[in-house]
Amino acid sequence: MTVAIVLMGAPGAGKGTQARLLETAFGFPQISTGDILREIARQDTPLGKKVQEIQAAGLYVSDEVLAEIITERLARPDCEKGFVLDGFPRTLPQAEFLENLLEKRGATLYVLEVQVARDILIKRLTGRFTCATCGEIYNDYFRSPKTDGTCDQCGGHEFRRRDDDKAEVVERRQTVYEDQTAPLLKHFDDRRYLRSLDGTQDVSAILERIKVELGLV
Repeated sequence: MTVAIVLMGAPGAGKGTQARLLETAFGFPQISTGDILREIARQDTPLGKKVQEIQAAGLYVSDEVLAEIITERLARPDCEKGFVLDGFPRTLPQAEFLENLLEKRGATLYVLEVQVARDILIKRLTGRFTCATCGEIYNDYFRSPKTDGTCDQCGGHEFRRRDDDKAEVVERRQTVYEDQTAPLLKHFDDRRYLRSLDGTQDVSAILERIKVELGLV
């Protein structure tokens, strides 16, 4: 049986962390549509040229092109046992396409929503900063260096914050996610694919809960 996992959750919910843990635990590749598009755009193929033209024009890749890309990627041998989708689907037509594709291949779909309250998400993102030397991640609200101004890992004294972690940007990203994702969540819930997870737990506890939901324990 092929396990098809769609991880959903607002920015800062911890989807990327869980995708990496699932890849380590079970060998399920994390499939990012953004990474795939960048890879294809570098190739001298008809599809590569099509993606290059779309990106050069500043346009979004159509559902039809994404369907072609996802179909090809999921046919690769490393997806035989399972995979984790990151960034797909984002629209109802994409969701319906994915369901049909997986049904034809006999794969089982699990949609996992990592739930975290909006106020906590905003603190996670606006409070985030990293060591400029080793990349260790800290947070003003949840995890400061043991010695103020000194990285616990490497002893560095320079720290950085991302521009997209500014309060106004974070608020806008949260609103966009809520507006665009609500129809998808209802769609998957109506079809009984959706499972909700408490994203405020420790990352290892969340992973264990995912294993239970997938029947992989």
